[in-house]
Amino acid sequence: MRSNLILFALLSILVFTGYQPVAAQMEAEEANKYGKYGPDSITCVMNISLYREFYKQWKSSGYKNQTINDAVGSWRWVFKNCPKGTQNTYIDGVKIVTYLMGQEKDEARKSKYVDTLMMVYDQRIVYFNKEGYVLGRKGVDMYKYRTEAYEEVYNTLKRSVELEGNKAAGPTLVYYFRATISMVKNGKADTGVIVDVYDRISGIVDYNIKKNEGNQKKLANWEIVKGNVELSFEPFATCKDLVPLYRKKFAESPDDIELLKKITGMLDKKKCQEDPLYFETSKKLYELEPSPSSAYLLGKMLLREGKYQESIKYFEQVEGCKDEEVHSRAYKYMAEAYRALKDFPIARKFALKAAGINPDDGEVYIIIGDMYAESAKECGNDDLTKRVAYWAAVDKYYKAKRVDPELSEIVNKRIRSYSIYFPTTETIFFYDLKEGDEYTVGCWINEKTKVRAAKQ
Repeated sequence: MRSNLILFALLSILVFTGYQPVAAQMEAEEANKYGKYGPDSITCVMNISLYREFYKQWKSSGYKNQTINDAVGSWRWVFKNCPKGTQNTYIDGVKIVTYLMGQEKDEARKSKYVDTLMMVYDQRIVYFNKEGYVLGRKGVDMYKYRTEAYEEVYNTLKRSVELEGNKAAGPTLVYYFRATISMVKNGKADTGVIVDVYDRISGIVDYNIKKNEGNQKKLANWEIVKGNVELSFEPFATCKDLVPLYRKKFAESPDDIELLKKITGMLDKKKCQEDPLYFETSKKLYELEPSPSSAYLLGKMLLREGKYQESIKYFEQVEGCKDEEVHSRAYKYMAEAYRALKDFPIARKFALKAAGINPDDGEVYIIIGDMYAESAKECGNDDLTKRVAYWAAVDKYYKAKRVDPELSEIVNKRIRSYSIYFPTTETIFFYDLKEGDEYTVGCWINEKTKVRAAKQ
């Protein structure tokens, strides 16, 4: 208990000796007169060595042994007298102060530890820069230990994200969004801010998910970040909330291209395409900035309205789009449009083009399978040939399930529904075939499959 009081007294001195951000900046100017290790370089190097040695022992024990008590005095001396000596002073300092704060029972003293913790971050920025990164960590800890300071947390994390951009850390983004929600709940901002911040954060998260596709550990971490953000946004993500908000913004700035991209992207993402606002903004975006992505949006809207031939004209403009996801979806929607127009061979061509860009999209094989099943009777002239297309259809359904297991439930229903239309055992025997034989389905399908009998 006595050692903890001594440690608290040592750290409390930091709070009461003027080490606030402005004061720290003034002392930085003084420190710059000397070298890295300050005016007393020998004592500085000695204290760095001492505190680091005790700190390493503490760390190797899983932060459980009492060598932390021996580290604090030397660490504090370094912090005060040679702040440029090593960046470890601040990295280790966060761990030291957080540990001591966790041991403290008295709320007033614990609050002073929080002050010290914030000061460690501020001084690190003064002497080692990395402002965006450090502000992110500071804001996260401020959110944890100073819940009432949500506005300061919001401003700190907002600044961090502005500086870091796509390099912003996952926890920074999660707590920035939570602080944003706190701002709205306490009347410091309107709901529109939540949507804007969500849009910004989502872009950063998606960037990092794509960037780390080959690193399972990092990818898993970013997926967790995405899940946390999505969960927080869920209460504000309904079309009922989004549409009025965006309609107001659209009315105020109908020619703002970036706003139009944001509106169409969000309404598309949250499945609000049924609202007229989606069509209005998609059309306006195309008028102001004809591009593959705006043509894609307009084509999708026309497809939804049943204007198939017209939608195809816009989807064709997506050819060569650098965004592979948009490119593959455009081909898939072209396949759906041509299918609706009963031009099955062209529909299949575009479905396979979509699969060529995105091999994991099982929906394209469902489209092809459905067209095979739909063509069955027209592609034959007897009891056998009017049913063989169902073999090819089921083959495509199985392939859809292999490339995208999440489609299993949908696909299994189709397999059960169409397998009963396979030729009977008697029909297969009558045409001198047996189950397992290779068979080429004719007509426009022209694919090899295997002979199977209907299961009763």
